[in-house]
Amino acid sequence: MNTGQLKQEIIEYSKEIGIDKIGFASADVFSELKERLKRQQTLKFQSGFEKGTIEERTEPGRLLPEAQSILSIAIAYPSRIKNAPKGTKENRRGIFCRASWGTDYHVVLRERLEKLARFIQEKVPDAKNKVMVDTGELSDRAVAERAGIGFSGKNCAIITPEFGSYVYLGELITNIPFIPDSPVEDSCGDCTKCLDACPTGALVQGGQLNAQRCLSFLTQTKGFLADEFRVELGNRVYGCDTCQQVCPKNKKMDFHFHPEVEPEPEIAKPKLKPMLKISNREFKDTFGHIAGSWRGKKPLQRNAIIALAHFKDETAVEDLIGIMNNDPRPVIRGTAAWSLGKIGTEKAFEAIKGAMEKEQDTQVLFELEKGLENQKKVSAT
Repeated sequence: MNTGQLKQEIIEYSKEIGIDKIGFASADVFSELKERLKRQQTLKFQSGFEKGTIEERTEPGRLLPEAQSILSIAIAYPSRIKNAPKGTKENRRGIFCRASWGTDYHVVLRERLEKLARFIQEKVPDAKNKVMVDTGELSDRAVAERAGIGFSGKNCAIITPEFGSYVYLGELITNIPFIPDSPVEDSCGDCTKCLDACPTGALVQGGQLNAQRCLSFLTQTKGFLADEFRVELGNRVYGCDTCQQVCPKNKKMDFHFHPEVEPEPEIAKPKLKPMLKISNREFKDTFGHIAGSWRGKKPLQRNAIIALAHFKDETAVEDLIGIMNNDPRPVIRGTAAWSLGKIGTEKAFEAIKGAMEKEQDTQVLFELEKGLENQKKVSAT
């Protein structure tokens, strides 16, 4: 088997099926990553969403015993919405991060990777392949870095020379021994814009992230959000792009190559108030095809409630009162109470007092008390 020729054929085929960049890496153990993950674990910087053990995440041979090479692919996605809808005082809008603007990228990349696997299988019938996108054990970024797709920036994103960091990543482990590509030189230099701009200080230092403080992670949690993070959330409904937006390498980077990942304006920037009352069926029909729906509607509704507080949206008071009084979920009732306190109308405060008389959940009562504390602040000014 001429692996050099096969490699070239794979590169050509990848372009035909809508892969913007492909790189080849060895399937050696990711030793440096292993040590980094151990440090992250010791510091409790992990998100908890990671799949597999540290060994499974750094030793490709555990996932495919015959592993010889890993193919890394990148697909560029847009950074701007054409004809983006504008929020108004009556209809405030939230925002999904760019990686969740079109069809769920797991679906998009998996489809292309499976085509690639079939192509390899046709050329080499006894080839063994394993496809992964984000939810697999391997670190997409570590593979992409080794395969020369881009370098790992201080914002912990892979930055490609062609598309900046606005790329989806996926990989295919194979038993074919391809000649590996060379890594891309790190060119962050002494720039610290992403570290300086991170709203919560989650970027501890260049290339090290405390996921427990990262807004992108926090928007996906299901419990009460700590007050310090509510203040920084703004109108983010899912994810956070700040460290990518400020990166000089992303200046003027905006690619609209793939119809599947094009943003649907009304979904990428949804009206907040309708999200409060959306049924499970409506949620699935509206948001079910995007990556940001994977945790269900509860985190997104909680974030929408916090966003309404950010806007001090008085037109949302009636809806929030209804949720505070009637929603069966303590996190949603309590967050609505906090939001009403932040919006701070007389009607909001009266409703909070009324809710305190019948509420029995201790966490919700705590949020109701916080809501009323704002009345004291308003009275003192």
